[in-house]
Amino acid sequence: MLPDADKLGRGTAAMMLLRDLVHERTGLHYDDGRCDTMADRLAPLVSARGFGSFLDYYYFLKYDPAGEAEWVPVLDALSVTETYFWREIDQLRAIAHVIVPQLIQRKGVARVWCVPCATGEEPLTLAMLLDQQGLFERGSIEIRASDGSEAALAKAREGLYRERSFRALPRHLLEQYFTPEAGRWRVVSRLHQRVLSWDRVNLMDETDVRRRGRVDVVLCRNVFIYFSEPGIRHVVDTLAEVMNTPGYLCVGAAESLLRVTTRFDLQQIADAFVYVKRTHGEAA
Repeated sequence: MLPDADKLGRGTAAMMLLRDLVHERTGLHYDDGRCDTMADRLAPLVSARGFGSFLDYYYFLKYDPAGEAEWVPVLDALSVTETYFWREIDQLRAIAHVIVPQLIQRKGVARVWCVPCATGEEPLTLAMLLDQQGLFERGSIEIRASDGSEAALAKAREGLYRERSFRALPRHLLEQYFTPEAGRWRVVSRLHQRVLSWDRVNLMDETDVRRRGRVDVVLCRNVFIYFSEPGIRHVVDTLAEVMNTPGYLCVGAAESLLRVTTRFDLQQIADAFVYVKRTHGEAA
């Protein structure tokens, strides 16, 4: 039986404190209409740790040194990992057909960071497109993937997917890049290895972002819909400081940065819209 979030203090002032702490640490924003969702997802963790209320859990996360490690399961519980191959493909085509070839021609290398990568469908889709273009043989391409959820990363590292992940992928690409295995599909190793690393990153942690963010292209899609405007601004400002120039920032089709930053220009590249870093100069 699932723990009863009402008995743990759903709707109390303690729940609001916990909500604000989650927002501060992860960027995930739960307004009053979505607080119940957060309560339901965290209730099993609260009970599993032996706490009797959300207030106890709040104090544990905020003040107990052991609480720092607890953010790993918190992010596992709160992360939305629904994704699929070939999602919002026009942007990925613009990267593979226009941006990466230009970067390779100009400096011989293209560095791409996908964050959050969820269970890996997005960076692997990009790797397919680049492979189809023969670009891995024309220059150095570095694809790295990160997410806040260690559970999602474990699935991405495994590279084994159910049929629902392929609902938009052309069938010939499924047969080219995946092999059937016990009712699921495993990505072939030569494609999986194109993603050089899968690591845990908290987008609200400047140290995490700076460690990975000195790249040419950042795919940060369909996460800002869960962030507050100040949280989005915090992440985008950090990216603007560390990304190479020119730097290309991709957000989801339902997301816009026009009200939160002047550090990127929205440009149409091929059939997609991409934010391009405004500042001048060249980064290594």
